[in-house]
Amino acid sequence: MLPITIVGLGSYLPARVVASAELEVALGLPPGWAEQTTGVRERRYAAGETSAGMAAEAARRALAPPRRGLGGPHLSLGASSGPQQAIPCTAALVQRELGAPDGRSACFDVNATCLSFLFALQSAAHMVAAGAYSCALIVSSEIGTHSRNPAEPEGATLFGDAAAAAVITRTPQGEPGALQCAKFATYGSGAGLTSILGGGTLHHPNDPATTPEMNRFHMHGPGLLRLAARTLGPFLDAFFAEAGWAREEIDLLVPHQASRNGLGLLTARLGFRPEQVFLNLAERGNCIAASLPLALAEAAAQGRVGRGDRVVLLGTGAGMTIGAVGLTF
Repeated sequence: MLPITIVGLGSYLPARVVASAELEVALGLPPGWAEQTTGVRERRYAAGETSAGMAAEAARRALAPPRRGLGGPHLSLGASSGPQQAIPCTAALVQRELGAPDGRSACFDVNATCLSFLFALQSAAHMVAAGAYSCALIVSSEIGTHSRNPAEPEGATLFGDAAAAAVITRTPQGEPGALQCAKFATYGSGAGLTSILGGGTLHHPNDPATTPEMNRFHMHGPGLLRLAARTLGPFLDAFFAEAGWAREEIDLLVPHQASRNGLGLLTARLGFRPEQVFLNLAERGNCIAASLPLALAEAAAQGRVGRGDRVVLLGTGAGMTIGAVGLTF
């Protein structure tokens, strides 16, 4: 148990709203196919924004009022699947966008695809609780449009663009905030179920053998769902045993908005009541690493979570990795 509190949440959504009907026309799909298959009615697409710019706007909202500001030594983590550029880390670019004082913060990125925010939250919590930093800013910003694969319509209609940010500090004496438990497990047998082959050393952008197809997102949805269905139950049993909580005691479950079928597992097979689960998939799509902090920020803005509530953040990421973080909010 780590005595940390999320003191600020912020998000940014691009102005452009893309309805599923628009994508169905563009991809030659039957009317209603996208929402029926993925559960997504509309999503946002960036139009001229940069990843760092979106992240900085979400961070400004999370850092308001000024008492949550950038004064004093602190830590800034970029937590996204897609960096703005290969070098430097996106967190440093966000620091520049924010106009933060030089030398007053340490910046680095964490990339665990859809679970980047959870890994960054766990990492920052340990450092803040230990007193290494007084304040940590975590930003997740995703622009997945460039990697959409029209040959795989389920993936091409599933994703949306967004940014979200969280600010954490050490919990003052006598207050309830804490990271109660964090658990992660990777099932490497599923590493080939989601991929973008290009962009690294194996299929480098400068290699003439690298094709545009290698820079597009590939996903084997049925295989992912089967693996998640087999592993999520035992994983959650172990997580709740370590946390010392029961499913019925959870005030709010905030899942990664992976897909309609994936979210259906939570209530149909894994024992959560529908009213415990926060969903925004239909209006936002799967926003990759920004999905979890965006959902948490929107849940807080809607009054679905309050101080002292028991909150579980849960998701899966490429690899395949499952992750869960339990918070006393």
